[in-house]
Amino acid sequence: MTPPRVSVHRARRRFTALTVLALVSTFALPVLSASPAAAATPLRTLAAAKGKFIGFAAATSPLANEAAYRTIAQTEFNQITAENAMKWDATEPSDNSWNFSGADQIVNFAVANNQAVHGHTLVWHSQTPGWVQGLGATAMRTAMQDHITTLVGRYASNTALQSWDVVNEVFEENGSFRSSFWYNTLGQSFIADAFRYARAADPDAKLCINDYNVEGINAKSTAMYNLVQSLRAQNVPVDCVGFQGHLATQYGFPSDLQQNMARFAALGVQVRVTELDVRILTPRTSAKDTVQAQYYTNVVNACLAVTACAGITIWGFTDKYSWVPDTFPSEGFALPYDSSYAVKPAYTAINTALGGSPNNDTQAPTTPGTPTASGVTSSGVTLSWTASTDNVGVSGYDILRAPGTSGGSFTQVGTSTSATFSDTGLSANTSYRYQVRARDAAGNTSAASSAVTVTTTGGGTGDTQAPSTPGTPTASGVTSSGVTLSWTASTDNVGVSGYDILRAPGTSGGSFAQVGTSTTTSFSDTGLSASTSYRYQVRARDAAGNVSAASSAVTVTTTGGGTGGGCSVTAAVQTQWSGGYVIQPVTVTNTGTSAISSWTVTFTLPSGHALVGQWNGVITVSGGTGTAKNANYNGALAPGQSTTFGFQVSRPSSDNSTASGFTCATP
Repeated sequence: MTPPRVSVHRARRRFTALTVLALVSTFALPVLSASPAAAATPLRTLAAAKGKFIGFAAATSPLANEAAYRTIAQTEFNQITAENAMKWDATEPSDNSWNFSGADQIVNFAVANNQAVHGHTLVWHSQTPGWVQGLGATAMRTAMQDHITTLVGRYASNTALQSWDVVNEVFEENGSFRSSFWYNTLGQSFIADAFRYARAADPDAKLCINDYNVEGINAKSTAMYNLVQSLRAQNVPVDCVGFQGHLATQYGFPSDLQQNMARFAALGVQVRVTELDVRILTPRTSAKDTVQAQYYTNVVNACLAVTACAGITIWGFTDKYSWVPDTFPSEGFALPYDSSYAVKPAYTAINTALGGSPNNDTQAPTTPGTPTASGVTSSGVTLSWTASTDNVGVSGYDILRAPGTSGGSFTQVGTSTSATFSDTGLSANTSYRYQVRARDAAGNTSAASSAVTVTTTGGGTGDTQAPSTPGTPTASGVTSSGVTLSWTASTDNVGVSGYDILRAPGTSGGSFAQVGTSTTTSFSDTGLSASTSYRYQVRARDAAGNVSAASSAVTVTTTGGGTGGGCSVTAAVQTQWSGGYVIQPVTVTNTGTSAISSWTVTFTLPSGHALVGQWNGVITVSGGTGTAKNANYNGALAPGQSTTFGFQVSRPSSDNSTASGFTCATP
């Protein structure tokens, strides 16, 4: 279906996105069907009051087929990005053969619900058909121009479509240009050309460059900064910079996000967070939910603090349709709504950060059903129960346990985001009582369920057979401070539950002592001394506590560490301006004859200079001396091997000096 063509003067399209979004919040929303409830004040209303948008990436199938999905999409968001429907492979799968069905669906939905549309994405190395990738330079440039002209031009007169991601993900992590078919065929010029073609097709849309891992100040974001500065100096129409915002709690939050936004804003561009999600390592727990919620709060606060930040787009909104688990199999639960469309603490965090009061929900969830026990062993039990219901949504359950069949106090022993929980570490032949209670995102808790009594089995009684002896360990990955061991698995009449790793000093003599455990047939031992010999054995355990004989021993001698090792360092000023500069790359090279496991670089900062950002190293400053140590992933260098790090410094505006006196040492 062709989207409605709005007959307007171009002057109407010159309203800023913020003005349009502030207006749309005043329009009446359509009557919605019943679905999971949300906070009293929707996110879109709160964001518009702050002069920002709050958006989501739309998947076309649930938008067409799921009432609950549509209701949240309509109610909570005032901006929409097509997750896939506007990409090249969806719109022009073969030369001049167009399919606008998905793109039109997104635009029509936005028009019906007073939402702004962000077009994603015109020129990208991924999801571009093979017929484009194999073209020569002249034909490829023509294909790019035709594609941009047709797609952008189709919606140029529609006031809903406010902006486009013109080029997407053009940098490697080290700040070099990505070696894509675009770059390899056309060189860097394809970027400027794409922006000029897009401006010709729509003189009024915001034109953006977009990338991931540029949220903090690092080599990649600095390369983006330099490119945008250069393009704008050439009058290339770059209006906007998108920080994708695919974050993960295990990697830490980019604490300089606000500062990074501000430095781009100083170039005269709009900034926005374009693809926000915050993944966690599975399994999901309430503690991880809390960290995730803080990340969402931090992003909203950074955008609110920078006037040029137009808003935030969340990459989807429900875990049911998140891309994360397919791409990161051990991670997930990245979005503000769970797979059943119940709000999570992340939603509450966003709402609160935007100025809402979602905790005005005082209705507690219903009482969960009485737990039932299964899989009872000598040391554990699995519990399951009938789920609670809530006016907004159940966010989790607390599991309570008391000793014995009566008396004693119930204390919390765990949490669960589903209606099941496994409790371990129990004593054999012992009785316990369990209850569960439900929580919602506002902190309301239900009454505790009725109790179930569980008596563990007799432990080792009946199973006295020890596992077979594991195979002799083999050593690999030997460094000056560590080694990885692997061995042939043991067998057992019931099942091997794990292995104990034993270590003794030297090549003979001395006592073996346990230094770790493993549930697999491998183990990495760290913190060893350089140029030192150790002996290792392993033994197997089963669930009944039976232990195998220790394996034969393997002798391991660590490498020489700093002995025979050395390092050199070179540093370059990548860019500088009045008030600051970036040192990148600082190259550390192992100049010795043996591997090194760590390095330390020292340098001098002139008076009045302050470290404001760093990447690929851990830098501290004392007085005028900076000390940079390797990160946990780039300390080990073979002879002749190099690695790099970088940092940013602020300085008085009248000062042109930079950091100097770089020296390198190995422990």
